[in-house]
Amino acid sequence: MSSVLYDTPGPRAKVRNLAYTAVFVVLLALAGWWVLSAMGEKNQLEADKWTPFVTDGQIWTTYLIPGLLQTLQAAFLAMLIGLPLGALLGIARLSDHAFVRIPVGAVVEFFRAIPVLILMVFASALFVQSGVDSEIRPLYACVTGLVLYNASVIAEIVRAGVLSLPRGQAEAARALGLRKGQTMTHILLPQAVTVMLPALVSQLVVILKDTALAGALLGFAELMTSIRQISANYSNVIPTLFVVALIYVLLNFALTMFASWLERRLRRAKKGKGGTLPEQRAGEPAGGPAEKDVAGAADAPTS
Repeated sequence: MSSVLYDTPGPRAKVRNLAYTAVFVVLLALAGWWVLSAMGEKNQLEADKWTPFVTDGQIWTTYLIPGLLQTLQAAFLAMLIGLPLGALLGIARLSDHAFVRIPVGAVVEFFRAIPVLILMVFASALFVQSGVDSEIRPLYACVTGLVLYNASVIAEIVRAGVLSLPRGQAEAARALGLRKGQTMTHILLPQAVTVMLPALVSQLVVILKDTALAGALLGFAELMTSIRQISANYSNVIPTLFVVALIYVLLNFALTMFASWLERRLRRAKKGKGGTLPEQRAGEPAGGPAEKDVAGAADAPTS
């Protein structure tokens, strides 16, 4: 089916697309065969390297589950702080007052331009100088870096989502006498949420994955840190990497499914609030009371 961005392929294009697909499948199969062959040469496919994840519960209770809980804790705190902070920064960037818009824009651009790992390291050094307990310092540094960076990105997502709405929405709100804050909270943001949701979910996935950066330099005992501990005790680096990667995939998949459910729920709620027009009687103007008043005023005799 043709569209603005896509033309229905003809006979030659279909053959060419099938050929490209076949070549891609062959290359993918060769890459998979090469990976399995390399793993076999390193004895990483032997059963004794994979069965501990099924038979030895100590791997889960000592390494994987505690690391997973630390990852979820850091990600949850970063989301809990970063989402409202990013929304406030995004709304502030839309302010009509230059003394609010310009400084907030500078802050957002500054933290958005710095790699999140540098923010974590800087926060850790700051907490060392402040005398924060060494046991909770890695968690604080991880959350601080994630909040500063991702709140700045979320601010841009919020700003772009609000600006993507038709200008008539804000104009209609002003015509009704709503203030700028009321227009933002009651008219623009509820509509922009469904527009922003895919980008917000992508950023939440980034937050979850970036917790692994804190384990590399800060000693944060998150999920990736357990890989070194498990491989040192069981000599199964590749199986451990595979299992940890699968855990990340399941976490991100669950987050995506939740976001999809939330988006469907918001869309159904929006349709429910919209309602339907009342049935039109013969001889009556279409629409609600406002349209009827306008029609009656137009038909009234003029003096």
